Amino acid sequence: MVRIERVADVRAETGENPLWHVDEKRLYWLDIPPGKLYRYDPKTDLNELAYETPDESPIGGVTIEADGALLLFGAGGRVSRWEPGTTRASVIVEGIDSEAGSRFNDVIATPEGRVFCGTMPTENHLGALYRLDRDGSVTTVLSEVDIANGMGFSVDNGTFYFTESNARHIYAFDYSPESGELSSRRTFLQTPADNGIPDGMTVDADSCVWSARWNGGVAVQYDQNGNPIDNLEFPARKVSSVAFGGSNFENLYVTTALGKAGRRTKEGDGAGALFRVTGLPIGGVPEYRSRIATE
Repeated sequence: MVRIERVADVRAETGENPLWHVDEKRLYWLDIPPGKLYRYDPKTDLNELAYETPDESPIGGVTIEADGALLLFGAGGRVSRWEPGTTRASVIVEGIDSEAGSRFNDVIATPEGRVFCGTMPTENHLGALYRLDRDGSVTTVLSEVDIANGMGFSVDNGTFYFTESNARHIYAFDYSPESGELSSRRTFLQTPADNGIPDGMTVDADSCVWSARWNGGVAVQYDQNGNPIDNLEFPARKVSSVAFGGSNFENLYVTTALGKAGRRTKEGDGAGALFRVTGLPIGGVPEYRSRIATE
C-alpha cells in the first residue's frame, strides 16, 4: 500500500534537490533562497540544518563528491565544496561571468563525475545549461533556456533527460560518456497547461521518469515512451522535486515549496514540507557522484 507521510516541516520557501547520501544513510535537501542545506535522518526521524551560507545567498543545487563531501551550486555561477560537519565551504569555481545576476537551479552528476548544472533566467537573459568538467572548467551546453530544471539518466546511461520548465518540456538527449556531449535532442514529453509546471525529476530502476509539478500538487510517473502511468498527490501546490532514498532506494522523497510570503491557506497544508512515499512497486537507483577538481 502506497503511503505518503510528512517527515520534516520547516515551511521552506523553495524546498528542492533532495539527494540521498549512501555513506551517511541520510537525505540532504535545500531551501534555495536563504541558502539552507537540510539533512534528514530516517533512523532517528530528525531533520537538522546542516549548513547555511554566511551571507544568506542562495544554493540552487547540490551533488555528492566521490569522497562524501558536497558540492554547493550557488549564486553567480559559484561552486563550493563543503565537508559535512564543518561550518565553511571552499570555493571551487568563483563564478560564471554571464551568470553574475543569476543563480544555479538544479544540477546532476554524470556517471563519470562531471556535473550538468542549469541556471535561472534574469531580466536581461534566459538561463542556460552548463557542464562542469572534472578539471573545474565550465562549458555552455544549451543557451536560451526558460528555467533549467530537473535532470536524470536512463538506467543504461544512454539517455539524458532535461526539463525546461516554462516551455513545459522534458527533453531527451543521447549522452556520450567519453566527451560528456549531448546530441539528438528530442521531446520526451510536453506537459499539459492544466497539470502544473514540470520541475525537478528523477528516474527509477525501470528507467521511468518521475516529474514534480510546481503549482500542480502532484508527482507524475511516465514510462519510457512518455506515457503517464502513476500520479501521486500532495497537500502542497508547489511540488518541486523528487528523489529515491533508503537502504535499497525503496522510498521516494518529495520536496515542496511555500513560496515567498506564501500562505498555507493558498498553497496547501503541506507547503514547504519534505514528504516520504513508501510502498511503491518500484524503487530507484543511486545517483552518481561528482569528481570535480580532485586530481
